[in-house]
Amino acid sequence: QVQLVESGGGSVQPGEPLELSCVASGSDQTLNIMGWYRQPPGKEREEVAIMGSDGSTKYTDSVKGRFTISRDNAKNSVFLQMNNLQPEDTAVYYCLYRDWRNRVMTDFWGPGTQVTVSS
Repeated sequence: QVQLVESGGGSVQPGEPLELSCVASGSDQTLNIMGWYRQPPGKEREEVAIMGSDGSTKYTDSVKGRFTISRDNAKNSVFLQMNNLQPEDTAVYYCLYRDWRNRVMTDFWGPGTQVTVSS
C-alpha cells in the first residue's frame, strides 16, 4: 500500500507563486507515474501535471508555461512549482502515485491540499 503526504498549499494573491510537495511511502514499483490533479469548487477533478519515472511530463493546457513538475526519485517525491497563480487555479490539489502492479494500473491518492488564489 502506498501512502502519500502533501504539503505546501495555502492562500496567495493573483500573480504570486506557490510550491506543492508530495512524498510517497511504501512504493516499490520502478515503473510509475507521480503527479497532481485538482478539483475546483463545484467541478470535477482534473489532471494538472504528471511525470513518469522516466522523466516524461504532461501538463494540462491551462498551466503550461506557469507550472513546473519535478521529481526526486531517490526520495519518492514529486513537486509542483506554480507561478503566476490565478483565481481559476483555486482548488484542492491531490497528489497521485500510479503504478502497474501485476499488470493492473493502480492509483493512490493523497488527502489533498487547498490552494486559494484571491485578492
